[in-house]
Amino acid sequence: QLVESGGGLVQPGGSLTLSCVASGNIFYIYHMGWYRQVPGKQRELVAFISNGGETKYEDSVKGRFAISRDDAKNTLTLQMNNLKPEDTAVYYCNPIIDDLPVGNWGQGTQVTVSS
Repeated sequence: QLVESGGGLVQPGGSLTLSCVASGNIFYIYHMGWYRQVPGKQRELVAFISNGGETKYEDSVKGRFAISRDDAKNTLTLQMNNLKPEDTAVYYCNPIIDDLPVGNWGQGTQVTVSS
């Protein structure tokens, strides 16, 4: 089970920190990703972290978002800075195998960037 939290309403230029807590005791094995989805569009991967801590980002969030993990707490974090209106979406986390999300989707957390 994946439970996301930390979303909210923020002004452009603001920051938010999203958290994802995973159940079970094999979190550390998986590569993990943060995805986002807006109505009418496909869910997209915006940040990736390998089970060894290597990170990758979608171009539009590079330099603004930072993904991290705490395997001892089964927790994935996404620090989002300098938020833009186009970052508005529901954000989800999921484990990744062979570039594909493999877990059941949680409820996500809504991020709204607006003045």
